[in-house]
Amino acid sequence: MQLPEKDELESEKARKIYEEIEREFGGMVPNFFKAMASDPEWLEVNWERHKRIMQTGKLDRKTKELIAFAVSIARGCEYCSLAHHTAALMHGATEEEVLEAIQVTELFMSFTTIADAMRVPCDVTPDILKRGGV
Repeated sequence: MQLPEKDELESEKARKIYEEIEREFGGMVPNFFKAMASDPEWLEVNWERHKRIMQTGKLDRKTKELIAFAVSIARGCEYCSLAHHTAALMHGATEEEVLEAIQVTELFMSFTTIADAMRVPCDVTPDILKRGGV
């Protein structure tokens, strides 16, 4: 797989996107984005999605990075779990918070396996709040 540096890019569009990514990531372009550079449209779509979703909204960036870290563990993506562990720390998470995210992820990976294997019908749904439950 080719992971081109900015000076190796043929596309002006890809070079401009790399420059934006470098500003976001302190002068570097993560290999994840470099892997998409041979298709500048694909790179652009995914970079725009990243900017839109990972900006602070109702959830702060640290929380979003911890969620991304947990999903990465659950999906078994070593690249993503390392990257989001680092990003969570960069955005203010402590190693203790990262460890707690690992524990929550492991617990619910186990619980979802049990619930699915035993086909447990769900009785805890948002409408229970309207009925005064939980």
